Amino acid sequence: MGSLAYASVPFYDWFCRVTGFGGVTQEADAGSDVILDRTIKVKFDASKDRDMMWDFKPQQLDVEIRIGETGLAFYEAYNPTNRPIAGQASYNVAPYEAGGFFSKIDCFCFTEQVLMPGERVSMPVTFFVDPEIIEDRDAKYVKEITLSYTFYEIDLPEEIAALTLEGQAVESEIRETSNEG
Repeated sequence: MGSLAYASVPFYDWFCRVTGFGGVTQEADAGSDVILDRTIKVKFDASKDRDMMWDFKPQQLDVEIRIGETGLAFYEAYNPTNRPIAGQASYNVAPYEAGGFFSKIDCFCFTEQVLMPGERVSMPVTFFVDPEIIEDRDAKYVKEITLSYTFYEIDLPEEIAALTLEGQAVESEIRETSNEG
Protein backbone atom coordinates (compact mmCIF):
# COMPACT_ATOMS: atom_id res chain seq x y z
CA MET A 1 0.00 0.00 0.00
CA GLY A 2 2.88 2.37 0.88
CA SER A 3 4.52 1.73 -2.51
CA LEU A 4 1.28 2.53 -4.29
CA ALA A 5 0.92 5.82 -2.40
CA TYR A 6 4.57 6.70 -3.11
CA ALA A 7 4.18 5.96 -6.84
CA SER A 8 0.94 7.92 -7.11
CA VAL A 9 2.65 11.31 -6.60
CA PRO A 10 4.84 11.19 -9.74
CA PHE A 11 1.99 9.61 -11.69
CA TYR A 12 -0.38 12.43 -10.67
CA ASP A 13 2.28 15.03 -11.59
CA TRP A 14 2.76 13.38 -15.01
CA PHE A 15 -1.01 13.17 -15.55
CA CYS A 16 -1.44 16.90 -14.77
CA ARG A 17 1.39 17.92 -17.11
CA VAL A 18 0.11 15.79 -19.97
CA THR A 19 -3.56 16.70 -19.69
CA GLY A 20 -3.40 20.20 -18.23
CA PHE A 21 -5.54 18.96 -15.34
CA GLY A 22 -5.73 21.47 -12.51
CA GLY A 23 -4.50 24.30 -14.72
CA VAL A 24 -1.03 22.84 -15.23
CA THR A 25 0.45 24.33 -18.40
CA GLN A 26 2.34 22.59 -21.19
CA GLU A 27 5.97 23.13 -22.25
CA ALA A 28 7.01 23.54 -25.88
CA ASP A 29 10.30 23.91 -27.74
CA ALA A 30 8.85 26.34 -30.29
CA GLY A 31 5.73 28.31 -31.09
CA SER A 32 2.75 27.07 -33.05
CA ASP A 33 2.86 26.65 -36.83
CA VAL A 34 -0.80 27.74 -37.03
CA ILE A 35 -2.07 31.18 -36.04
CA LEU A 36 -5.82 31.76 -36.06
CA ASP A 37 -7.72 35.01 -36.60
CA ARG A 38 -9.47 34.48 -33.27
CA THR A 39 -7.98 36.28 -30.26
CA ILE A 40 -7.83 35.42 -26.61
CA LYS A 41 -6.98 37.60 -23.62
CA VAL A 42 -4.22 36.42 -21.29
CA LYS A 43 -4.18 38.01 -17.84
CA PHE A 44 -1.19 37.89 -15.48
CA ASP A 45 -1.27 37.31 -11.75
CA ALA A 46 1.51 37.20 -9.15
CA SER A 47 1.59 36.12 -5.53
CA LYS A 48 4.17 34.85 -3.10
CA ASP A 49 4.39 32.54 -0.16
CA ARG A 50 3.88 34.41 3.09
CA ASP A 51 7.52 33.79 4.09
CA MET A 52 8.93 35.03 0.77
CA MET A 53 10.51 38.44 1.28
CA TRP A 54 10.63 39.53 -2.38
CA ASP A 55 8.31 42.00 -4.06
CA PHE A 56 6.85 40.21 -7.08
CA LYS A 57 4.41 41.49 -9.72
CA PRO A 58 3.51 41.29 -13.41
CA GLN A 59 4.76 44.20 -15.52
CA GLN A 60 1.53 44.17 -17.54
CA LEU A 61 -1.96 43.21 -16.44
CA ASP A 62 -3.00 41.47 -19.65
CA VAL A 63 -2.33 41.03 -23.34
CA GLU A 64 -4.60 40.07 -26.23
CA ILE A 65 -3.02 37.69 -28.72
CA ARG A 66 -4.21 35.61 -31.63
CA ILE A 67 -4.60 31.93 -30.83
CA GLY A 68 -1.35 30.22 -31.90
CA GLU A 69 0.63 33.48 -31.84
CA THR A 70 3.70 33.62 -29.60
CA GLY A 71 3.27 36.03 -26.71
CA LEU A 72 5.83 37.58 -24.40
CA ALA A 73 5.19 38.92 -20.90
CA PHE A 74 7.41 40.08 -18.07
CA TYR A 75 7.27 39.76 -14.31
CA GLU A 76 9.35 41.84 -11.92
CA ALA A 77 11.00 40.61 -8.75
CA TYR A 78 12.83 42.70 -6.18
CA ASN A 79 14.80 41.61 -3.12
CA PRO A 80 14.50 44.43 -0.53
CA THR A 81 16.47 42.51 2.11
CA ASN A 82 20.16 42.59 3.01
CA ARG A 83 20.72 38.91 2.15
CA PRO A 84 20.61 36.82 -1.04
CA ILE A 85 17.37 34.91 -1.48
CA ALA A 86 16.69 31.99 -3.83
CA GLY A 87 13.18 31.45 -5.11
CA GLN A 88 11.20 29.07 -7.28
CA ALA A 89 7.89 29.84 -8.94
CA SER A 90 4.97 27.46 -9.14
CA TYR A 91 2.33 28.20 -11.74
CA ASN A 92 -1.04 27.35 -13.18
CA VAL A 93 -3.71 28.78 -15.44
CA ALA A 94 -7.39 29.40 -14.96
CA PRO A 95 -9.81 28.26 -16.08
CA TYR A 96 -8.46 24.76 -15.67
CA GLU A 97 -9.86 23.70 -19.05
CA ALA A 98 -7.24 25.92 -20.72
CA GLY A 99 -4.24 24.28 -19.01
CA GLY A 100 -3.75 21.64 -21.67
CA PHE A 101 -3.70 24.32 -24.37
CA PHE A 102 -1.47 26.95 -22.75
CA SER A 103 2.14 26.25 -23.71
CA LYS A 104 5.26 27.93 -22.36
CA ILE A 105 8.29 28.03 -24.63
CA ASP A 106 10.59 29.72 -22.14
CA CYS A 107 9.93 30.78 -18.56
CA PHE A 108 11.70 32.00 -15.45
CA CYS A 109 9.71 29.34 -13.63
CA PHE A 110 11.72 26.54 -15.26
CA THR A 111 14.72 27.31 -13.04
CA GLU A 112 15.46 28.66 -9.58
CA GLN A 113 16.06 32.39 -9.30
CA VAL A 114 18.58 34.02 -6.96
CA LEU A 115 18.36 37.72 -6.16
CA MET A 116 21.15 39.48 -4.34
CA PRO A 117 20.35 42.16 -1.73
CA GLY A 118 18.62 45.13 -3.40
CA GLU A 119 18.54 43.41 -6.80
CA ARG A 120 15.58 43.98 -9.13
CA VAL A 121 15.06 41.80 -12.22
CA SER A 122 12.66 41.58 -15.12
CA MET A 123 11.78 37.96 -15.87
CA PRO A 124 10.25 36.92 -19.23
CA VAL A 125 7.78 34.21 -20.10
CA THR A 126 7.24 33.23 -23.74
CA PHE A 127 4.01 31.36 -24.48
CA PHE A 128 1.22 30.56 -26.92
CA VAL A 129 -2.29 29.17 -26.81
CA ASP A 130 -2.56 25.99 -28.88
CA PRO A 131 -5.05 26.37 -31.77
CA GLU A 132 -6.54 22.98 -30.81
CA ILE A 133 -8.31 24.83 -27.99
CA ILE A 134 -11.12 25.70 -30.40
CA GLU A 135 -11.82 21.99 -30.98
CA ASP A 136 -12.08 21.05 -27.29
CA ARG A 137 -15.58 20.45 -25.96
CA ASP A 138 -15.08 22.60 -22.85
CA ALA A 139 -12.11 24.85 -23.63
CA LYS A 140 -13.48 26.22 -26.92
CA TYR A 141 -15.65 28.66 -24.93
CA VAL A 142 -12.71 30.17 -23.05
CA LYS A 143 -12.25 33.85 -23.92
CA GLU A 144 -9.75 34.72 -21.20
CA ILE A 145 -6.91 32.83 -19.50
CA THR A 146 -5.18 33.90 -16.29
CA LEU A 147 -1.56 32.85 -15.87
CA SER A 148 -0.67 32.79 -12.17
CA TYR A 149 2.70 32.45 -10.48
CA THR A 150 3.48 32.00 -6.81
CA PHE A 151 7.07 32.48 -5.67
CA TYR A 152 8.37 30.69 -2.60
CA GLU A 153 11.80 30.72 -0.97
CA ILE A 154 14.13 27.76 -1.45
CA ASP A 155 17.61 26.97 -0.16
CA LEU A 156 20.42 28.98 -1.72
CA PRO A 157 22.57 27.10 -4.23
CA GLU A 158 25.69 25.77 -2.48
CA GLU A 159 28.13 28.14 -4.19
CA ILE A 160 26.13 31.25 -3.21
CA ALA A 161 25.52 29.98 0.32
CA ALA A 162 29.29 29.39 0.70
CA LEU A 163 30.06 32.92 -0.52
CA THR A 164 27.48 34.33 1.89
CA LEU A 165 29.00 32.46 4.83
CA GLU A 166 32.49 33.55 3.78
CA GLY A 167 31.32 37.18 3.58
CA GLN A 168 29.73 36.95 7.02
CA ALA A 169 32.97 35.57 8.49
CA VAL A 170 34.98 38.44 6.98
CA GLU A 171 32.48 41.01 8.33
CA SER A 172 32.69 39.43 11.78
CA GLU A 173 36.48 39.51 11.67
CA ILE A 174 36.46 43.19 10.66
CA ARG A 175 34.09 44.04 13.52
CA GLU A 176 36.30 42.20 16.02
CA THR A 177 39.41 43.98 14.75
CA SER A 178 37.76 47.41 14.91
CA ASN A 179 36.49 46.74 18.46
CA GLU A 180 40.01 45.85 19.62
CA GLY A 181 41.49 49.08 18.33
